[in-house]
Amino acid sequence: INAEYMGARPLVSVQSVSGTESAGTVPLPQVFLSPIRSDLVKFVFAQVKKNTRHSYGVSRRAGHQHSAESWGTGRAVSRIPRVSGGGTHRSGQGAFGNMCRGGRMFAPTKVWRKWTVCVPKKLKRYAVASALAASAVTPLVMARGHRIEQVPEVPLVVADGIQGIQKTKEAIALLKKLGAHDDCEKARKSTKMRPGKGKMRNRRFVTRLGPLIVVKDKEGAEKAFRNLPGVETISVHKLSRNPFRNKKVMDRLNPVAFWDRLRRRALASPAAIAKRKVAKLALAKIRRSKTALKKKAIKKAQKAADKEEAGEAEE
Repeated sequence: INAEYMGARPLVSVQSVSGTESAGTVPLPQVFLSPIRSDLVKFVFAQVKKNTRHSYGVSRRAGHQHSAESWGTGRAVSRIPRVSGGGTHRSGQGAFGNMCRGGRMFAPTKVWRKWTVCVPKKLKRYAVASALAASAVTPLVMARGHRIEQVPEVPLVVADGIQGIQKTKEAIALLKKLGAHDDCEKARKSTKMRPGKGKMRNRRFVTRLGPLIVVKDKEGAEKAFRNLPGVETISVHKLSRNPFRNKKVMDRLNPVAFWDRLRRRALASPAAIAKRKVAKLALAKIRRSKTALKKKAIKKAQKAADKEEAGEAEE
Protein backbone atom coordinates (compact mmCIF):
# COMPACT_ATOMS: atom_id res chain seq x y z
CA ILE A 1 0.00 0.00 0.00
CA ASN A 2 1.40 3.39 -0.94
CA ALA A 3 0.14 6.57 0.71
CA GLU A 4 0.68 8.40 -2.58
CA TYR A 5 -2.40 6.67 -3.99
CA MET A 6 -4.50 6.65 -0.79
CA GLY A 7 -5.45 9.91 0.87
CA ALA A 8 -2.25 11.83 0.02
CA ARG A 9 -2.55 15.39 -1.32
CA PRO A 10 -0.28 18.43 -1.55
CA LEU A 11 -2.17 20.75 0.82
CA VAL A 12 -3.85 20.27 4.21
CA SER A 13 -6.39 22.64 5.75
CA VAL A 14 -5.52 24.22 9.09
CA GLN A 15 -8.48 24.15 11.47
CA SER A 16 -8.96 27.09 13.82
CA VAL A 17 -9.15 26.55 17.57
CA SER A 18 -12.76 27.75 17.52
CA GLY A 19 -13.57 24.94 15.08
CA THR A 20 -15.89 27.16 13.01
CA GLU A 21 -13.69 27.95 10.00
CA SER A 22 -10.43 27.02 8.35
CA ALA A 23 -7.34 29.09 9.20
CA GLY A 24 -5.63 28.46 5.85
CA THR A 25 -3.62 25.64 4.31
CA VAL A 26 -0.13 24.22 4.71
CA PRO A 27 1.86 21.93 2.39
CA LEU A 28 1.76 18.23 3.29
CA PRO A 29 5.27 17.15 4.33
CA GLN A 30 7.01 14.64 2.11
CA VAL A 31 7.20 12.12 4.95
CA PHE A 32 3.47 11.44 4.58
CA LEU A 33 4.13 10.07 1.09
CA SER A 34 6.52 7.39 2.34
CA PRO A 35 5.75 3.73 1.52
CA ILE A 36 3.69 1.99 4.19
CA ARG A 37 5.60 -1.06 5.40
CA SER A 38 3.68 -2.66 8.25
CA ASP A 39 6.08 -5.62 8.30
CA LEU A 40 9.04 -3.29 8.76
CA VAL A 41 7.29 -1.32 11.52
CA LYS A 42 6.42 -4.49 13.46
CA PHE A 43 9.96 -5.83 13.11
CA VAL A 44 11.57 -2.59 14.32
CA PHE A 45 9.13 -2.37 17.21
CA ALA A 46 9.91 -5.95 18.29
CA GLN A 47 13.64 -5.25 18.22
CA VAL A 48 13.51 -1.87 19.99
CA LYS A 49 11.13 -3.24 22.63
CA LYS A 50 13.83 -5.71 23.69
CA ASN A 51 15.94 -2.80 24.95
CA THR A 52 13.38 -2.07 27.69
CA ARG A 53 13.54 -5.52 29.26
CA HIS A 54 14.70 -6.05 32.84
CA SER A 55 17.32 -8.71 33.40
CA TYR A 56 16.24 -11.79 35.36
CA GLY A 57 17.70 -15.12 36.39
CA VAL A 58 17.23 -17.90 38.91
CA SER A 59 19.42 -18.22 42.00
CA ARG A 60 22.81 -19.81 41.49
CA ARG A 61 22.02 -22.29 44.28
CA ALA A 62 18.44 -23.09 43.21
CA GLY A 63 17.80 -26.85 43.01
CA HIS A 64 21.18 -27.73 44.53
CA GLN A 65 20.44 -27.11 48.21
CA HIS A 66 20.38 -30.80 49.14
CA SER A 67 22.89 -33.30 50.42
CA ALA A 68 22.51 -35.76 47.56
CA GLU A 69 24.76 -38.37 45.96
CA SER A 70 24.25 -41.03 43.31
CA TRP A 71 23.86 -44.64 44.50
CA GLY A 72 25.93 -45.79 41.56
CA THR A 73 25.27 -49.02 39.65
CA GLY A 74 24.05 -52.40 40.92
CA ARG A 75 20.74 -51.36 42.50
CA ALA A 76 18.65 -51.43 39.31
CA VAL A 77 17.85 -47.70 39.66
CA SER A 78 18.95 -44.70 37.68
CA ARG A 79 22.24 -43.01 38.54
CA ILE A 80 20.64 -39.64 39.34
CA PRO A 81 21.84 -38.14 42.64
CA ARG A 82 19.53 -39.10 45.52
CA VAL A 83 18.86 -37.31 48.81
CA SER A 84 20.82 -38.90 51.61
CA GLY A 85 19.57 -39.72 55.11
CA GLY A 86 16.49 -41.60 56.30
CA GLY A 87 13.32 -41.30 58.35
CA THR A 88 11.47 -39.23 55.76
CA HIS A 89 9.89 -39.66 52.34
CA ARG A 90 12.42 -37.22 50.90
CA SER A 91 15.40 -39.49 51.50
CA GLY A 92 16.21 -41.58 48.47
CA GLN A 93 14.32 -39.30 46.07
CA GLY A 94 16.11 -37.94 43.01
CA ALA A 95 17.65 -34.45 43.25
CA PHE A 96 19.61 -31.84 41.25
CA GLY A 97 18.43 -32.95 37.78
CA ASN A 98 15.97 -30.96 35.73
CA MET A 99 13.71 -34.03 35.56
CA CYS A 100 13.52 -34.31 39.37
CA ARG A 101 11.00 -32.78 41.73
CA GLY A 102 12.71 -29.90 43.48
CA GLY A 103 15.66 -30.00 41.06
CA ARG A 104 17.19 -27.17 39.06
CA MET A 105 15.84 -26.08 35.69
CA PHE A 106 17.54 -26.97 32.44
CA ALA A 107 20.06 -24.27 31.41
CA PRO A 108 19.43 -21.92 34.39
CA THR A 109 18.79 -18.34 33.30
CA LYS A 110 21.58 -15.82 33.92
CA VAL A 111 21.42 -12.07 34.35
CA TRP A 112 24.39 -11.65 32.00
CA ARG A 113 22.36 -12.79 29.00
CA LYS A 114 22.46 -10.44 26.01
CA TRP A 115 19.27 -8.45 26.56
CA THR A 116 19.67 -5.51 24.16
CA VAL A 117 19.57 -5.42 20.38
CA CYS A 118 21.10 -2.84 18.04
CA VAL A 119 18.72 -1.62 15.33
CA PRO A 120 20.12 0.26 12.30
CA LYS A 121 19.33 3.96 12.45
CA LYS A 122 18.09 4.04 8.83
CA LEU A 123 15.72 1.17 9.58
CA LYS A 124 14.24 3.01 12.57
CA ARG A 125 13.81 6.18 10.51
CA TYR A 126 12.12 4.19 7.76
CA ALA A 127 9.74 2.65 10.31
CA VAL A 128 8.84 6.06 11.79
CA ALA A 129 8.25 7.51 8.32
CA SER A 130 6.08 4.53 7.40
CA ALA A 131 4.01 4.85 10.58
CA LEU A 132 3.51 8.57 9.92
CA ALA A 133 2.44 7.85 6.36
CA ALA A 134 -0.11 5.33 7.65
CA SER A 135 -1.58 8.05 9.84
CA ALA A 136 -2.65 9.92 6.70
CA VAL A 137 -4.68 7.03 5.24
CA THR A 138 -8.25 7.11 6.56
CA PRO A 139 -9.25 3.50 5.73
CA LEU A 140 -6.28 2.10 7.64
CA VAL A 141 -7.19 4.05 10.76
CA MET A 142 -10.87 3.27 10.62
CA ALA A 143 -9.97 -0.39 10.23
CA ARG A 144 -8.18 -0.12 13.58
CA GLY A 145 -11.46 0.90 15.22
CA HIS A 146 -10.92 4.66 15.57
CA ARG A 147 -14.05 6.82 15.47
CA ILE A 148 -13.10 9.55 13.00
CA GLU A 149 -16.35 9.86 11.05
CA GLN A 150 -16.82 13.48 12.20
CA VAL A 151 -13.19 14.57 11.69
CA PRO A 152 -13.11 17.16 8.86
CA GLU A 153 -9.80 16.11 7.35
CA VAL A 154 -6.95 13.65 7.69
CA PRO A 155 -4.42 14.42 9.07
CA LEU A 156 -6.12 16.94 11.33
CA VAL A 157 -4.07 20.15 11.62
CA VAL A 158 -4.97 22.77 14.22
CA ALA A 159 -3.73 26.35 14.52
CA ASP A 160 -1.04 27.32 17.03
CA GLY A 161 -3.68 28.43 19.55
CA ILE A 162 -3.89 24.86 20.84
CA GLN A 163 -0.67 25.58 22.76
CA GLY A 164 -2.53 28.06 24.95
CA ILE A 165 -5.15 25.59 26.22
CA GLN A 166 -4.63 24.99 29.96
CA LYS A 167 -7.93 23.52 31.19
CA THR A 168 -9.32 20.04 30.53
CA LYS A 169 -12.83 21.39 29.90
CA GLU A 170 -11.38 23.62 27.16
CA ALA A 171 -9.64 20.59 25.65
CA ILE A 172 -12.91 18.60 25.64
CA ALA A 173 -14.72 21.52 24.01
CA LEU A 174 -12.05 21.67 21.28
CA LEU A 175 -12.29 17.92 20.67
CA LYS A 176 -16.06 18.18 20.28
CA LYS A 177 -15.77 21.10 17.83
CA LEU A 178 -13.27 19.19 15.70
CA GLY A 179 -15.24 15.93 15.75
CA ALA A 180 -12.56 13.95 17.57
CA HIS A 181 -14.39 13.50 20.86
CA ASP A 182 -16.04 10.26 19.71
CA ASP A 183 -12.63 8.58 19.62
CA CYS A 184 -11.92 9.82 23.15
CA GLU A 185 -15.23 8.41 24.37
CA LYS A 186 -14.44 5.09 22.73
CA ALA A 187 -11.14 4.99 24.63
CA ARG A 188 -12.82 5.99 27.93
CA LYS A 189 -15.46 3.25 27.70
CA SER A 190 -12.95 0.59 26.72
CA THR A 191 -11.26 0.35 30.13
CA LYS A 192 -11.42 -3.23 31.36
CA MET A 193 -9.63 -5.71 33.62
CA ARG A 194 -6.42 -7.11 32.23
CA PRO A 195 -6.35 -10.91 31.82
CA GLY A 196 -3.48 -12.87 33.34
CA LYS A 197 -0.93 -12.16 36.02
CA GLY A 198 -0.47 -8.54 35.01
CA LYS A 199 -3.23 -7.75 37.50
CA MET A 200 -0.75 -8.54 40.28
CA ARG A 201 2.00 -6.39 38.75
CA ASN A 202 0.61 -2.88 39.01
CA ARG A 203 -1.04 -2.91 35.55
CA ARG A 204 -4.53 -4.06 36.51
CA PHE A 205 -6.52 -2.23 33.84
CA VAL A 206 -6.07 -1.72 30.10
CA THR A 207 -7.48 1.10 27.96
CA ARG A 208 -7.62 1.48 24.19
CA LEU A 209 -5.67 4.29 22.57
CA GLY A 210 -7.25 7.52 21.38
CA PRO A 211 -5.95 10.67 19.66
CA LEU A 212 -2.29 11.64 19.78
CA ILE A 213 -1.73 15.39 20.21
CA VAL A 214 1.46 16.41 18.36
CA VAL A 215 2.61 19.93 19.24
CA LYS A 216 5.78 21.98 18.96
CA ASP A 217 6.19 22.28 22.72
CA LYS A 218 4.04 20.03 24.90
CA GLU A 219 4.48 22.15 28.04
CA GLY A 220 1.43 24.22 27.12
CA ALA A 221 -1.20 21.66 26.17
CA GLU A 222 0.00 18.67 28.19
CA LYS A 223 -1.87 19.61 31.38
CA ALA A 224 -5.10 20.09 29.47
CA PHE A 225 -5.11 16.72 27.69
CA ARG A 226 -3.30 14.43 30.11
CA ASN A 227 -6.41 13.63 32.20
CA LEU A 228 -8.36 12.29 29.22
CA PRO A 229 -8.17 8.46 28.95
CA GLY A 230 -6.32 7.27 25.85
CA VAL A 231 -5.16 10.77 24.86
CA GLU A 232 -1.44 11.58 24.86
CA THR A 233 0.58 14.69 24.06
CA ILE A 234 4.03 14.61 22.48
CA SER A 235 6.50 17.10 21.03
CA VAL A 236 7.03 16.88 17.29
CA HIS A 237 10.79 16.76 17.93
CA LYS A 238 10.41 13.55 19.96
CA LEU A 239 7.99 11.89 17.61
CA SER A 240 10.50 9.22 16.58
CA ARG A 241 10.43 7.74 20.10
CA ASN A 242 6.69 7.38 20.33
CA PRO A 243 5.86 4.64 17.78
CA PHE A 244 7.85 2.08 19.74
CA ARG A 245 6.24 2.69 23.11
CA ASN A 246 3.17 0.65 22.38
CA LYS A 247 2.47 -2.76 20.88
CA LYS A 248 0.03 -1.46 18.26
CA VAL A 249 2.34 0.85 16.39
CA MET A 250 0.06 1.62 13.48
CA ASP A 251 -2.75 2.15 15.97
CA ARG A 252 -0.79 4.70 17.98
CA LEU A 253 -0.01 7.09 15.15
CA ASN A 254 -3.45 7.79 13.81
CA PRO A 255 -4.87 10.61 11.69
CA VAL A 256 -6.84 12.01 14.60
CA ALA A 257 -3.53 13.49 15.71
CA PHE A 258 -3.58 17.27 16.08
CA TRP A 259 -0.54 18.31 14.06
CA ASP A 260 0.26 21.74 15.44
CA ARG A 261 1.21 23.35 12.10
CA LEU A 262 3.02 20.68 10.09
CA ARG A 263 6.67 21.68 9.80
CA ARG A 264 8.86 20.54 6.93
CA ARG A 265 12.01 20.76 9.01
CA ALA A 266 10.48 18.80 11.88
CA LEU A 267 8.99 16.12 9.63
CA ALA A 268 11.69 15.72 6.99
CA SER A 269 11.59 12.75 4.64
CA PRO A 270 14.27 10.02 4.84
CA ALA A 271 15.68 11.34 1.55
CA ALA A 272 16.09 14.85 2.99
CA ILE A 273 17.76 13.42 6.10
CA ALA A 274 20.15 11.46 3.88
CA LYS A 275 21.00 14.60 1.87
CA ARG A 276 21.81 16.52 5.06
CA LYS A 277 23.99 13.65 6.22
CA VAL A 278 25.92 13.64 2.90
CA ALA A 279 26.40 17.41 3.11
CA LYS A 280 27.65 17.09 6.69
CA LEU A 281 30.16 14.41 5.67
CA ALA A 282 31.37 16.55 2.76
CA LEU A 283 31.84 19.52 5.08
CA ALA A 284 33.81 17.37 7.52
CA LYS A 285 36.01 16.15 4.65
CA ILE A 286 36.74 19.73 3.59
CA ARG A 287 37.66 20.67 7.15
CA ARG A 288 39.97 17.65 7.43
CA SER A 289 41.67 18.58 4.14
CA LYS A 290 42.18 22.15 5.34
CA THR A 291 43.72 20.86 8.56
CA ALA A 292 46.00 18.54 6.57
CA LEU A 293 47.14 21.43 4.32
CA LYS A 294 47.92 23.55 7.38
CA LYS A 295 49.98 20.76 8.91
CA LYS A 296 51.84 20.27 5.62
CA ALA A 297 52.67 23.98 5.40
CA ILE A 298 53.90 24.00 9.01
CA LYS A 299 56.17 21.00 8.32
CA LYS A 300 57.57 22.67 5.19
CA ALA A 301 58.36 25.87 7.09
CA GLN A 302 59.98 23.82 9.87
CA LYS A 303 62.23 22.01 7.36
CA ALA A 304 63.28 25.33 5.77
CA ALA A 305 64.13 26.74 9.19
CA ASP A 306 66.18 23.63 10.02
CA LYS A 307 68.13 23.95 6.75
CA GLU A 308 68.92 27.61 7.49
CA GLU A 309 70.13 26.71 10.95
CA ALA A 310 72.31 23.92 9.53
CA GLY A 311 73.84 26.34 6.92
CA GLU A 312 74.60 28.95 9.61
CA ALA A 313 76.29 26.28 11.75
CA GLU A 314 78.58 25.19 8.85
CA GLU A 315 79.68 28.82 8.21
